[in-house]
Amino acid sequence: MKINGPNQTNFNPYKSHLQKHTEIKKETKQDQLEISNQAKQLQESEKTNPARAEYIQNIKKAVDAGEYKVDPEKTAQKMIDFWSGK
Repeated sequence: MKINGPNQTNFNPYKSHLQKHTEIKKETKQDQLEISNQAKQLQESEKTNPARAEYIQNIKKAVDAGEYKVDPEKTAQKMIDFWSGK
């Protein structure tokens, strides 16, 4: 009489778990990224306007040269308009 032990039909319980695990890995989905139209418009609006960039560069040069003068009356009026909601 020959005794082969508890796994005489070559049944391995761990092997079936391993096969299920590999099948799960095959079914994994890839990540997707979708940018909305609003986000695209916002991205376009953030691009620098060449005329505005030149204006800012001129102001920077004037400030560095000490030639830029601030009109305190105009600044105060703009602050009042802003805070009063005009």
